[in-house]
Amino acid sequence: MPISTAMWLSSSTLIWLLVGAGLCLIELFLPTAFVALMMGISAFVVALLSPVILGKLWLQLVVWLLLSVVLIVLCRRLVTPVRGKSKLQDATTAETLTEIPPGKAGRVLYEGNSWRARCYDDHLAIAPNQRVYVVRREGTTLIVMPEYSSIQ
Repeated sequence: MPISTAMWLSSSTLIWLLVGAGLCLIELFLPTAFVALMMGISAFVVALLSPVILGKLWLQLVVWLLLSVVLIVLCRRLVTPVRGKSKLQDATTAETLTEIPPGKAGRVLYEGNSWRARCYDDHLAIAPNQRVYVVRREGTTLIVMPEYSSIQ
């Protein structure tokens, strides 16, 4: 029994609406850097266009793919991720909370928070309650030098 055009249009529109909702939900629960969201929005647009495109599923798929790619590229240009090393604020001094043994990590108080820290020189130990300079940050670990150090 052949499927009527009205039946195909309604089922095609419904399928695109379900696909769009599913992709948007995926983005909500599993963040994909807006890729699933843009694909979901593209599916909603194709659902709106499905009566115009009529029953040509291949054309609907092409429109969905092209629109998805365009939206993802535009989204990537607008939302640029922060990359590179984090910059420390001007206040580059901290105070050790625990001893920092040679080549191992300890804790420092920096900007009112306790941070994991390692000494810049792997052969130096830094005693607790000592003022140190923050040289750089590697992830969540601060690289510090003792205030009295002659390392340049």
